[in-house]
Amino acid sequence: MRDASPHGTYKVQALDRAFAVLDLLGESGTPLGLAQVASSLQLHKSTAHRFLMVLERHHMVERTGNGKFRLGLRLFDFGNRAIEQYDLRDRAQPHLRRLVTETEETAHLCILEAAHVIYIDKIEPTRSVRMITRIGASNPVHCTSVGKAILAFLPEERIADILHRTRFERFTHRTIATPEALRAEIEKTRRRGYAVDDEELEEGLRCIAVPILDAQRQPVAAVSISGPSFRVTSQKLPAIANHLLQCVRGISMDMGFIAGTRSTRASTTWSA
Repeated sequence: MRDASPHGTYKVQALDRAFAVLDLLGESGTPLGLAQVASSLQLHKSTAHRFLMVLERHHMVERTGNGKFRLGLRLFDFGNRAIEQYDLRDRAQPHLRRLVTETEETAHLCILEAAHVIYIDKIEPTRSVRMITRIGASNPVHCTSVGKAILAFLPEERIADILHRTRFERFTHRTIATPEALRAEIEKTRRRGYAVDDEELEEGLRCIAVPILDAQRQPVAAVSISGPSFRVTSQKLPAIANHLLQCVRGISMDMGFIAGTRSTRASTTWSA
């Protein structure tokens, strides 16, 4: 039964404000002070402080050495549990396994979170040289094939916001280092039908990715194939892209995003 009492209404408002605090800290690239939290959420400092103390007590937020606040590690635990229960992951697994059998390289399933991609699943081949990645880990969008694949189909305002948040840290001499260069790569991704990380995150590692689009043609995730550059050569990319297309179309069909027969052309990914 719904609690319509003033006390019950206050509890709902308190929950809304607590989640607003978590959202604010999650969207910020740096820890925030009490005054910043209160100002951003239009709360009195005493109210903001009370929410932060409760969240800190439950390890949802933590304080840095200079007294500012950031998200706490308990959320990481919740995130991992959510990933385990994520319907997309369950439905994608048979298709990822087939993809790994076809390509004999490592497959990843990733989602977007702020200006990073999070690895929610990973299937490895039996080969001795394999990817060292961890489910639940994250990487920046600007140097990952999955990040660029998702970016290519986001609305312009989302792209602009993500580029504004991105630090463009260099990991190798090939890493994209400016918003202009990333925009050019996004356009190239749209034209050719797949995104590539050409040793931009790690020397000697090449990745190729295709997004999973929902019924409104919005990217909900991306699937990638990763391997050493001596095996995942530039010449093999179009063939791998076709395997990726079959994989994401299968996932999309199982999720109810699309219906119909499958195509073998990588360029048709964008009409999925």
